[in-house]
Amino acid sequence: MPIKVLLADDHGLVREGLRKLLEIEPDIRVVGEASDGLEVLKMVDELEPDVVLMDINMPVADGIAATREIARRRPETGVIVLTMHKEDGHVVRAIQAGARGYLLKNAKATELVSAIRAVDKGASLVDPMMMTKVLAEFRRMASESGVQDGLAGLSETELGILRLLAAGASNKEIAKRMGLANSTVKNKLTVLFGKIDVVDRTQAAIFALKRGLIPESE
Repeated sequence: MPIKVLLADDHGLVREGLRKLLEIEPDIRVVGEASDGLEVLKMVDELEPDVVLMDINMPVADGIAATREIARRRPETGVIVLTMHKEDGHVVRAIQAGARGYLLKNAKATELVSAIRAVDKGASLVDPMMMTKVLAEFRRMASESGVQDGLAGLSETELGILRLLAAGASNKEIAKRMGLANSTVKNKLTVLFGKIDVVDRTQAAIFALKRGLIPESE
């Protein structure tokens, strides 16, 4: 089955360009286009896309608000924020709202297509140009708030899985890095989500980032 993608941007030319770019990919199908935040939510309910490419600045409801509502209503739909905003604050807000990806609009076509495929498989990612600053910002937030609650009951294996998940690793990548079977990683994630009281990978990644669990080398 092709990956169903919904385009959300208030500029028609941008949507047209994205559609033409994605139409040549045999495993991706653009199922709809939305020009404002409320229209995005309506189309997500109707079309049940696998991935939404979301602009931040849109009328009626902006992309951050729409992303937050999609994460609440349909967490299985992955949101990739595609924007010109390079500010750290926008990235942090998008991730906190539930976005699994954050790419700048000047990204290469191959990077966008790869991001769609990765997010469809459950991975998360941030534009490489932004990643170092974003992780530093989350570490600063964790340091200022002193947030370490929820970690005491986690094993070293669970902490390792959580670090890799927050760094954007898929289940397969986590299994390879930690020398575990894919089924074991899946089972451990289910237990882990219960321990830290989250419902999906995005919430787990935010949990980890807020607590400074990403190593400096990531």
